[in-house]
Amino acid sequence: MAGPIERIQVLDEIEKDIITCLQCAAQALLELGKERSSQKQAESNTSQFLRTLNQVESKLSDQINYLTQVSTGQPHEGSGYASQKVLQMAWHRLEHVRSWVNELERHKASHLAAGNRTTPGVLNGNMQSSGTSTQ
Repeated sequence: MAGPIERIQVLDEIEKDIITCLQCAAQALLELGKERSSQKQAESNTSQFLRTLNQVESKLSDQINYLTQVSTGQPHEGSGYASQKVLQMAWHRLEHVRSWVNELERHKASHLAAGNRTTPGVLNGNMQSSGTSTQ
């Protein structure tokens, strides 16, 4: 598979081919618009136009197929999409675990608070003496 620079170069070539197509079409029309047109010259320009247009169509189809693969998430050489997707999912899992840990902490705190309300002399899960200290 071609890298990003090669892909840009191919797009540049496609752009040049499109310019060539337009020039050939313009030359063919100019030739046909002349009072004494050369049918051979017009056919030559038309033939060049059609050949170049077929090349443009083929190259654009290749580019579209490549973009289709990239957008569907299929792994391909030179793409960071798969890595980004893995990282995004890892962050999502991390946030999910954090939310579960926070929920467990809330349940623990409410359980300890409920236990403190029902058991006098117990604070934060530790027994305290209710009398005077002997130090």
